[in-house]
Amino acid sequence: MSQQESNDINQKRENPFTDKDNSEEQIQKKLEKSNDSEGMQNKKEIFLITGNKNKLLEFQQILANTHLELSSANVDLPELQGNPEEIAKEKAMIAFKEAKKPVIVEDTSLCFNAFNGLPGPYIKWFLQELKPAGLHKMLAGFEDKTGYAQCIITYMSEELKEPVCFVGRTPGTIVEPRGPQNFGWDPIFQPDGYDQTYAELPKEEKNKISHRFRAIDKMVEYFKQ
Repeated sequence: MSQQESNDINQKRENPFTDKDNSEEQIQKKLEKSNDSEGMQNKKEIFLITGNKNKLLEFQQILANTHLELSSANVDLPELQGNPEEIAKEKAMIAFKEAKKPVIVEDTSLCFNAFNGLPGPYIKWFLQELKPAGLHKMLAGFEDKTGYAQCIITYMSEELKEPVCFVGRTPGTIVEPRGPQNFGWDPIFQPDGYDQTYAELPKEEKNKISHRFRAIDKMVEYFKQ
C-alpha cells in the first residue's frame, strides 16, 4: 500500500463523509430531514374515534400540512338523541373516558330546510333504510330542495373541564344521486356554487369546501392559540 493510499484511508476514518456526502445538495437534504424530524416531534397527537377508513383518510388529507397528527381509535359509542351539540359533547366525554387519551369525535348531519333541519344527526339511520335515492325522494312533495351539510367536531382531553365543539356548515341542494355510491349521502348533496355533487367532485376540491373541512379549520385555529 502506498503512502498516499494510507493517507486517504486515515482521512476517511477521521471524516466518514465523502465529498459527495458534503455536497450542498446532500447537506440540504440532511437539514430538511432534520427539520422534518423536529416537526414530527412537535406534532400533537389526537385520536379520531372511528372505524371508518374513508373518514380517517379524509381527515388526514385535510390535516396533512398542520401540526396535528391524527390516528384512529375504535370506541363503541351509543346512539344518543337530542340537540346535535349536546349529542357531540356527550359522545366526546364517553370516548375520552374509554380511550384515556386526547380524542375527537365527529358528528355529521344532513339537514333539509323543508324539514326544519331533519334528518340532521339521524341521517345515518335514514341512509341505511332509504339509501341515497330514497333520501332524495323524501323531498318530492316540496319545492324547497335546499339544505346543508353540518359537521360537529368535538375535542376532549385531560386539560379540559368539558369538550370543545367546532361546527362547520356547507349549504347546498338535495339532488338525484350522481357519482360514486361508496361514501354515504355524498351522491345527493350538491354544494352551492357547484354543478357537481360531493361524490362527483375531486377529493382535493371537496376537501376545500366541505362541512368537515370548515369544522377542522376551526379546530386547527383553536390549537394555534
